[in-house]
Parts: sequence; structure tokens; C-alpha cells
Amino acid sequence: MYTVAALYHFTRFENPAALKAPLAALCCTNGVKGSLLLAGEGINGTIAGRREGIDAVLAHIRALPGCAALEWKESHAPDMPFGRMKVRLKREIVTMGQPDVDPRAGTGHYVDPADWNDLISAPDVAVIDTRNDYEVAIGTFEGAIDPGTKAFGEFPQWWEDNRHRFHNKRIAMFCTGGIRCEKSTNYLLGQGVQEVYHLKGGILKYLEEVPAEQSLWHGACFVFDQRVSVEHGLKPGPHVMCHACRRPLWPEDTKRPEYEDGVQCHHCVDEFTPERREGFRERQRQIALAVQRGTLHMGG
Repeated sequence: MYTVAALYHFTRFENPAALKAPLAALCCTNGVKGSLLLAGEGINGTIAGRREGIDAVLAHIRALPGCAALEWKESHAPDMPFGRMKVRLKREIVTMGQPDVDPRAGTGHYVDPADWNDLISAPDVAVIDTRNDYEVAIGTFEGAIDPGTKAFGEFPQWWEDNRHRFHNKRIAMFCTGGIRCEKSTNYLLGQGVQEVYHLKGGILKYLEEVPAEQSLWHGACFVFDQRVSVEHGLKPGPHVMCHACRRPLWPEDTKRPEYEDGVQCHHCVDEFTPERREGFRERQRQIALAVQRGTLHMGG
């Protein structure tokens, strides 16, 4: 069984590039795979490995400048959900494109999962899902508003276009693990919204702690690894991924005539050029050859 740790922490890294190589080396030495992003504003990512390896990497991250209070969410997977380890340098650890947004200066009120149902059931509360449209499509909270954004950076414009809908409303926001709400609630405070709340630990913490029979969550939660989705108790969900467009699919979607493994699904059948599709087919051929050899293809 593999331990999966989803983490983020906002802090000030004066030289994030200097942190990259030691972190990557430690992950590889301990058999840990996944993706970690480093930026001047902190660290974000999801990693998986055996218990000892995850503990070693988390201890290393907690020793980085300003990261002693690092928190993370854990789940488990029977198989390694990542093909390799990537440590990347970015401008932002979650891209919003708003240089004045700084969660360290203040965020919305944190709401524990046990108190979330009462908050979002209140008549004066508007509940906003800050995730991308393909994530919302497979699961969300009862009564939540879907902004229909394809990327988090579209949220500020959506708010500007729709803020009139929320006059005299308290705003409750949520996302997968909490990081997008750190930025979006700080953004709304900067826009003059008086009462802003967000789900502490995100959907993952809610699904871990709130029993299914008491839940206001419907569907599954998209995760950015090969499990594709998780359900209550953080059990792996039923979804598979289109490896062309990266959208989640129900197993029955793979029986549709538009579907070609690794090449296209009904969502993206018109989204790629013939040249790109042939590239996808070649990737699938290489993956099949790697399976025959008993090796791992990096694109798999």
C-alpha cells in the first residue's frame, strides 16, 4: 500500500531554485514519486511512496524556511499513482495571475469539515466551487455555484462579471485541498467582500472526516494522479482518465465510438489536430511496447 500526501504551504522562499535539486534527490533516493512545485510564494504538490519515504520527504519540507507548520492530507492507493518524480520551478504554486494576492496577509475564515454542512445550508450563504469545470462535472457540494472556469486564472474575471449576484451574501468557497481557496478568499477580501469562508483542508478532508450518510457532497472528487477520483473515506473512485485531454471519464465512456485509448474521448474529439493525434497514437504504441518488455514508459 502506498501513502499519498497532498500538501501546500505559503511562505517566502528567497531562492526557490536552490531548493529544487536537494528535494528532488531526496524524493528519488526514497522511492517517492509525484509532483512538487516551488515558487517564491511557497510549495505545492502531491507525492506518493512507502511510509518511510513519505516521512523523510515531509521532514525535509518542514525544515525548509517558514515550513515548520506545514499541513498535509493523506490517503492511500494499492498501486503507485505516479510514473515519476517532478520538482518544478514556477512563478506561482497555484496560478491566479493576481500579483497583489497574498494569502499570508489574510484569508477567509477557516471552517472545519464538521461545521461545513451547517454553514452552506444557511439561506444567506452563497457556496462557490473554485475548481475547473471538468472537476466540478464529476462531483460538487449540494447547491454549489459552478463558475464554469477552465483554469483558476479565470476566476477573478468571473467574479467581476458576477459579483452583483452576491449582494448581502456571505461567501463560502471550497476546492480540492484548500490552496485555491487560500488565494480566492484573499482576493475577495481585497475586493471588499466582508464575510468570506472556506473549507479547511478542502474536499479531501471533508470526504475523510464526514460520514457518507451525513454528507452534502454528491459524486466523486477529481485528483491529479492516476487514481483520477476519490470518494467518501478517500476510497478510489470509478473514473478513468483520457490521456489526451486529461479529463475524467466514467468507465462506460470508454465504450463510446469516439473513444480511442490515449488518443481521444468524446470531450476532445474535435480539440486536436491530426498531427497531435498521431503523436498520441505513437505514445500509446511506445507504452504498449514498454508493457511487453516489463518496463515503465514515462508517458504511461
